[in-house]
Amino acid sequence: MAAYKANKDFLIAEAYAKINLHLEVLGIRADGFHELAMVMQSINLSDKLKMIKSEDNNITLKSNNNEISNGEDNLIIKAAKLLRNKVGNTQLGVDIELTKNIPIGAGLAGGSTDAAATLVGLNKLWELNLKAEELEKLSKEIGSDIPFCISGGRQICFGRGEILEKLKFDQFQLGLILVKDPSIQVSTPVAYKTYKEQFGHSYLEDDKDFEIKRNTLRSNDWSDQFLLNNRKEIQNDLQKSVCPMTPEVKKSLNILSRLPDSRLVSMSGSGPSCFALFENYDQANKIFKEYVNEFERAGLSAWACSMMSDGVQLRNEFT
Repeated sequence: MAAYKANKDFLIAEAYAKINLHLEVLGIRADGFHELAMVMQSINLSDKLKMIKSEDNNITLKSNNNEISNGEDNLIIKAAKLLRNKVGNTQLGVDIELTKNIPIGAGLAGGSTDAAATLVGLNKLWELNLKAEELEKLSKEIGSDIPFCISGGRQICFGRGEILEKLKFDQFQLGLILVKDPSIQVSTPVAYKTYKEQFGHSYLEDDKDFEIKRNTLRSNDWSDQFLLNNRKEIQNDLQKSVCPMTPEVKKSLNILSRLPDSRLVSMSGSGPSCFALFENYDQANKIFKEYVNEFERAGLSAWACSMMSDGVQLRNEFT
């Protein structure tokens, strides 16, 4: 969460998408949710939230995407009200304008990162002075990916994704090409349900076994150089279930695997977005420009992206 000197009336919060460099389903927790072991990485595909301090106590939302609900079910509204309730001041108000660039239902944490940006931005706009750790703890109440999106970078994530261990890298050189078929979305609950039906027989059953898996993940080298040298698919357990029932994912992976100089190819999260890693952004962008017509012919939205070392960024509207 970057330092920022707020304008007293408005600010812009930039909410970055994430990809999964690793996603392992370990088993079922005592609370009924899946126990996960993941490595997540922020990328520079982002939504932007303009927040304008309101004269009344209303919290409103409007967006450039008419597929998005502006009501109580939106994570942005939930996050704003959660924060207001946390500090016990129901007189706080804000008008939020969302510019949506991250595709919906794409396995990129688009909704979660918008909620993270809401918490970080309103903490500054409303001058609440809560620490990042407090915001992360609070955010677990509405989404397990939100704590990661607040602090971002490259992190090991356990539990449902909310238990974070930040990897100590100052910067990331890798670039990537990200693709998504805009005609489809993948339901995260359906992805996990299908995986459980197919592979639940191999689930681990107690925390001692979970911890062995966690320690294995901790002991791995997650540096850029290791990822470049490890020329195989990154592990995403959900890909094994989503790919057979979603031909668009298989198509995306096949196209990405044929790109020259691509190192690792994987689905992100529960899909359907997929990505290919490259040695750096310039290389990824060069290949992206050479193959943009092929992506279009295949009906894919596509982006060349770099990796981020932080999460939500705040800035003045006019900078």
